[in-house]
Amino acid sequence: MKASGTVFKYGDNVDTDVIIPARYLNSSDPKELAGHCMEDIDKDFVSQVKEGDLIVADKNFGCGSSREHAPIAIKAAGVSCVIAETFARIFYRNAINIGLPIYDADKMFVYGIPDVQFPGIEKGDQVEVDFDTGVITNKTKGTTFQGQAFPEFMQKIIKAEGLINYINQK
Repeated sequence: MKASGTVFKYGDNVDTDVIIPARYLNSSDPKELAGHCMEDIDKDFVSQVKEGDLIVADKNFGCGSSREHAPIAIKAAGVSCVIAETFARIFYRNAINIGLPIYDADKMFVYGIPDVQFPGIEKGDQVEVDFDTGVITNKTKGTTFQGQAFPEFMQKIIKAEGLINYINQK
């Protein structure tokens, strides 16, 4: 299983109120939520994101409230994977439960190492994530990072488009 697309890049502490502003939480419709995804941090996100694109961020992505609206909005916007140095635990759980792949990546790969000419991921880069092997490839820069592969049970949940679908298939 792989995800591949163009990167939208953000920094530390991207909270759920930035991912989907609270003023839109009167709806649970994924398409409506997707229409407002990231608008308070990146007004062009919704008009530029394409099916398969990725979000890359630094530490504590998805902090804030425990609502599932945030990963639902990201997934419905077409994002195929979120890569961050760390995630808020409840966001991590909610993302997997709705079938949105998220991936912990070393800060070295996300931001690079200037002293040794190892470039990090930048907005607009083409990146591929292989969930079976744990390899993240920055196709734009020609760099790879070996991370942890998703455990088989998590891959099954993601392939089923979420935990409820996975359980219903059994």
